[in-house]
Amino acid sequence: MTDTADLSTKAGPAAAPAEDRPNWSTLPVVLAPTFMITLDMFIVNVAIPSIQEDLHAGTGAIQFVVAGISLAVAAVLITAGRLGDIYGRRRLFAIGLALFTVASAGCGVAPDAGELIVGRVAQGVSAGLMMPQVLAILSIAYTGANRLKAFNAYGISMGFAGVFGQLIGGALIKADLFGLGWRAIFLINVPIGIVVLLLTRRHVPESKGTGSSKLDLVGTVLVTLGLVGVILPLIKGREEGWPAWTWECLAASVVLLAVFALHQRRLGAKDGAPLINMALFGQRAFSVGLITTMLFYAVMSTFFLVFALYLQQGHGLSALESGLIFVPLGTGFFLSSMIAKQIGAKLGQQALAVGSVVLAVGLVVLELTADHLGTDGAIGWITPALLVAGFGMGMVMAPLSASVLAGIPPQFAAAASGVLSTAVQVGTALGVAIIGNLFYNALGSPVQPSSFTHAFVLSSEVLAVLSVVVAVSVQLLPKPAKRG
Repeated sequence: MTDTADLSTKAGPAAAPAEDRPNWSTLPVVLAPTFMITLDMFIVNVAIPSIQEDLHAGTGAIQFVVAGISLAVAAVLITAGRLGDIYGRRRLFAIGLALFTVASAGCGVAPDAGELIVGRVAQGVSAGLMMPQVLAILSIAYTGANRLKAFNAYGISMGFAGVFGQLIGGALIKADLFGLGWRAIFLINVPIGIVVLLLTRRHVPESKGTGSSKLDLVGTVLVTLGLVGVILPLIKGREEGWPAWTWECLAASVVLLAVFALHQRRLGAKDGAPLINMALFGQRAFSVGLITTMLFYAVMSTFFLVFALYLQQGHGLSALESGLIFVPLGTGFFLSSMIAKQIGAKLGQQALAVGSVVLAVGLVVLELTADHLGTDGAIGWITPALLVAGFGMGMVMAPLSASVLAGIPPQFAAAASGVLSTAVQVGTALGVAIIGNLFYNALGSPVQPSSFTHAFVLSSEVLAVLSVVVAVSVQLLPKPAKRG
């Protein structure tokens, strides 16, 4: 019996979503925290100068303020998916949201860098509890075409948070609400979190997975240590010059994750309670989709980083001014997201490939324009390229989650969502570590404003190539079965 067969035969009915009259009030309730989490991963970048000045924080502390949330998210995602299966997806979602709200308040009132780091790690743990539940809840609450719409909305919410994160952060800091300065970027989560939490019980359906109610503690330790072993050196390696411990961590993580996979397969064969049903990886749409997801988010996250550095340190723009430059990118993203359904109806999964190629074209035009402008040209000339790149991003990001999770039975939705969310974090870390390292090496010494143009052009070329690789990986996805 194949792994895929095992997956399908063990899938019993866990819930009965209302296909004819879905409860659309569930969607905004679970997407609001998704937007907040993604926003908090990007928004802090524009506040770094203010945080350093106010809290007298050193470079090492600032690194963990930025990266602590991603490290914690990646460490708990897969375990959180299994916890949702055992204790209920809505319950874990609500617990995560409550903790995220408290953690955001802690970040907003932190008196020093140490407490801010603790708050950011707490944000990451609570976000990791929520993220797998969101996609699982959507899988249960909606079915058929309605599920596709819900997944598209999920991708759009993440995209908007990423694209407009810098603008929102710059605007909040510039507005200096109640004299809060940078603290407003965290404290704004508190009222939103409270409102969503009050709406959760009424508008979000509860669901659990089937099978054993035991948590695989050995698997939890293995996967947590394995993922930390991957993410931590990728975050810290470049800043510290890739010392021996970073390579030792990466090597150890390979062993730990391999042992974890064997342990999960053995538990599944004995009808135990694995964190992940390894039969998921027997579905080509899922396994290839994970690779596509990692590649795409490596491009997305790295582009946001190097583009922000190019604008602020190459052209000397403020956080708000550079945030405004992101508006054409967001406009293109919005336009393609609004017609994603029509594009998908005509192109099917090839919409992902076309979107990746459009993104590559936008990046090539952007780097050619930036190279021509140097540091003295009018930055507005990059607007057309940003519109094209944003349009391509929207074509990919909106339907990507749906393509990966389309064939997953609802009973395995939380576990699959945890793996998918982990792929996003790993792809983000890999992109920033590898291409970010290329960017900083290209700056040379001494660093001049023109150095940022050169580094941005070189990075954009690599990102354009990676976007084409994303398009190629889409061709490995199985073709959807023809109806009729």
